[in-house]
Amino acid sequence: MELRRIALFVAAYFVITMAWAYPWHMMFFHDRYVEWGAFQRTEPVMSLGIAAILIQGSVIGYLYPFYDKGEGNPVLQGVKFNLIVGLMTYTAMGFATAAKFDIDPILPFLAYHTVFQVIQFTLTGTALGLIFRNRPATEGVRHA
Repeated sequence: MELRRIALFVAAYFVITMAWAYPWHMMFFHDRYVEWGAFQRTEPVMSLGIAAILIQGSVIGYLYPFYDKGEGNPVLQGVKFNLIVGLMTYTAMGFATAAKFDIDPILPFLAYHTVFQVIQFTLTGTALGLIFRNRPATEGVRHA
């Protein structure tokens, strides 16, 4: 059942993203992000971050069966799709943030953001491919 796979992916996406994003932003590079002006709150509004992660995971999980043709390595297919979709998140969280906030210098911020997002969407894309592998031909959307 596709709904079960979507729910499993949303849970995996949430766990992987939180396990990666929290240490990256709040421990490893927190002071650097503050220096650049990318963080303007003393404490993040976690409920909004959690909602964003759950929505992203739901959309990715819903859309993936439309992309997946069941051909090739499922992990590579999941990573490829997730990097494509992740590009949308990357532009909103990277370029749009730099455009709206007084981030200085912009280039290092975008470089760190690029590394963060490539790793995030590679990790979660791996989970996507593993969760949706071996689907029966009648399950999900198949392309002619």
